[in-house]
Amino acid sequence: MSNQLLLSLKEVIVSYHKKEVFKELDLIIHRKDFIALVGKNGAGKSTLMNVLTENHEIDNGEIWKIDNLKISYFNQNFFFIDEGQSIEKEISSILLDKNEDFQIDIFCNYLGLDKNSLIKNLSGGQKRRVGLIKTLINKSDILLLDEPTNHLDLDTIIWLENYLKRLDCAILCVSHDRQFLKNFTNKIFWIDRSKIKINNHGYADFESWSKALLAQEERELQNRKQFVNIEVNWANKGVKARVKRNTRRLEQARELQQNLDQDISAFKKATKKIEIKLVKDETKNFRHVAEFHNASFYYHSEQNLLKNFNLKINKKDRIGLLGSNGSGKSTFLKILLGEVALKEGSLKIRKELEFSYFDQLRNDLKDSKPIKKILVPSGGDYLKANQKERHVCSYLKDFHFDPSKANDPVGSLSGGMKNRLLLSKVLANPKSGLILDEPTNDLDTDTLDLVESMLSEYNGTLIVVSHNRDFLDKLVNKILYFKGNGEVLIFNGGYNDFLAHKDELIGLPKASQNDDKSEEPSKKSNISNKKKITFKLKFELDNLPKEIDQIKEDLKALDKILSNPNLFNEDQDKFIETSEKIGALQLLLEEKEDRWLELLEIENQ
Repeated sequence: MSNQLLLSLKEVIVSYHKKEVFKELDLIIHRKDFIALVGKNGAGKSTLMNVLTENHEIDNGEIWKIDNLKISYFNQNFFFIDEGQSIEKEISSILLDKNEDFQIDIFCNYLGLDKNSLIKNLSGGQKRRVGLIKTLINKSDILLLDEPTNHLDLDTIIWLENYLKRLDCAILCVSHDRQFLKNFTNKIFWIDRSKIKINNHGYADFESWSKALLAQEERELQNRKQFVNIEVNWANKGVKARVKRNTRRLEQARELQQNLDQDISAFKKATKKIEIKLVKDETKNFRHVAEFHNASFYYHSEQNLLKNFNLKINKKDRIGLLGSNGSGKSTFLKILLGEVALKEGSLKIRKELEFSYFDQLRNDLKDSKPIKKILVPSGGDYLKANQKERHVCSYLKDFHFDPSKANDPVGSLSGGMKNRLLLSKVLANPKSGLILDEPTNDLDTDTLDLVESMLSEYNGTLIVVSHNRDFLDKLVNKILYFKGNGEVLIFNGGYNDFLAHKDELIGLPKASQNDDKSEEPSKKSNISNKKKITFKLKFELDNLPKEIDQIKEDLKALDKILSNPNLFNEDQDKFIETSEKIGALQLLLEEKEDRWLELLEIENQ
């Protein structure tokens, strides 16, 4: 049954490092619940997932699960059985149904991996993709996904969206990519001040729903405040008579006042927005700040990353870099930063153009360093932020860090908090050029809003590498699309404008359009080395029509049984059993038909 109850939590209390993360937590998860799990960094999203996987014990309450519940968890910590073996062997070793090993080819194809590559030779992003395959390849009842889109290119993210939509399980997903969540979720779990608020609509409804809840809470606090003020005033006047009853009422009024103050403080903290404005750059606006002329670069002569590339960059250009992993985006940034030199052609950069750089690998952050040392590496307690002297603790507070933990090691921070720390450093005094390489990874929505707001006021040259479509569309006015083999398309316009013309620009026929609205997985236009269909896959393809026909015949027979209008009264057990069989066969039919279409695509490549 598509709405089968899989798991429930009742009055659960959870602590972490002696801090109460959840109190009296109630929630239920049904099959086909595609849930967006949202909340500030540190609110307890990872803790909840660890509770569901029994990696974190609860302090009190009840957890109920169906028998033999299967949960798969994709998180930031990857375990590989043997890094000396190939991707194929690594995945095969955890595959429960060996008859499904053809899925390894399909997943590797869509995720841009060579199944024969050794795990130890993969980049961090490639290892994440292998971890994602290991999470998805075995069928689960509940799928937990913690930032699954990190280090994926846009085509692969679109494929993942469409893949998840077709799964017959429950999904609980944490992601900074709002568009990704909007495109496949149908429910929201919002962690706010140790409790979970639930909305039975997808993430597209989150902003209006959350604002309405907070507005209602604010009204209730105002009403409580008026009531408490009346109680306190009455009790203060009445207690002068030294009547025991009045003294007790004064104690109650003071208790109400204390609880109200705590709730108002928590509300203000939860709704506080980080507001920092960049100082306007008053320097002269030069027409061009950088120019590539017939630029070429390659690491190996057979693989061009730039070839005869020409581009003039204006001071106020806001450029988004798109393209699959390995197509040349990172190399382009290194060339701009002067870390590598062109093989041919020239790059002229005005002396007025200096770059501040946000590195997705966070190389500037050493886990052993105190947090404050990242902002004031030379020592002391003050830094210059937006041309003003600021105490480091005050500046950290602006970015929602606890000032009392300024001397804690960087390694104590979550991934999202590390990104927020690095952004606070980069945005303290941005230079005339800003390069941001995947700045939105692991960020909560409040920090995303802050970064978007600050960058919208930035007056210099902005270059962004991001797979976050919502973020790109709000900020960039020019797209560089790296097709691979050295070819780069230059498009004047935002991300959605580019998407509308993408197939035309990269030479795909209209009929092959596979953008965000497609129901079938998106095919990567720049993968030219896809293999011919194997004998095993060909055998499966030839036999699938027979299996599909048989399922349809079985469904007809079951439908005939249910056509008896008296069946429920005559044999209730048979009615229920037949209904469940029909539901299972319909799901199997959908899977077989999808699989047949996938194999047809592979055969026709």
